[in-house]
Amino acid sequence: MITLVLGGARSGKSRYAEQLGHDWLAKNPNSERLYIATCQAFDDEMTSRIDKHKQQRGDNWKTIEEPFQLSDCLTRDANTSRFILVDCLTLWLTNHLLAENNIDQKISNLCDALAKAEGDIVLVANEVGLGIVPENKLARQFRDHAGICNQRVAEVANRVVFIAAGLPLVMKG
Repeated sequence: MITLVLGGARSGKSRYAEQLGHDWLAKNPNSERLYIATCQAFDDEMTSRIDKHKQQRGDNWKTIEEPFQLSDCLTRDANTSRFILVDCLTLWLTNHLLAENNIDQKISNLCDALAKAEGDIVLVANEVGLGIVPENKLARQFRDHAGICNQRVAEVANRVVFIAAGLPLVMKG
């Protein structure tokens, strides 16, 4: 089961996704929850945010920090006895955009890995297309790639949930 959780900044996406992991563990007590973190800490403020997220999750999650090789990680680690939470696709996409990687290929690789994956995978992503058109080229490229990534992952996903003000709206599944 693949679930895509979308929403704006501070909408409650991660909290909702983590709750899905708690619910899954309650039904599968001898299983493992894996948290794949895609963020890179380039400054003290981001380091502090990452530390806060780790503390909020608690020790019952195994964390893998993987800013680039998400497809490989899912291919290697997804199985029916493990819940995987990817947080978040937007930062993963940012990493590739800044590294000037072939984003279309990275998105295709991700969707291929998801289509073949076994087990429960929840992916968190920001919905960035609801605001104004950005004023610079890089920001417009980012917005466009994020929208395409979200569409492609939503096609593969069994379930898509949009979060606003902490409230879930099931869009698919």
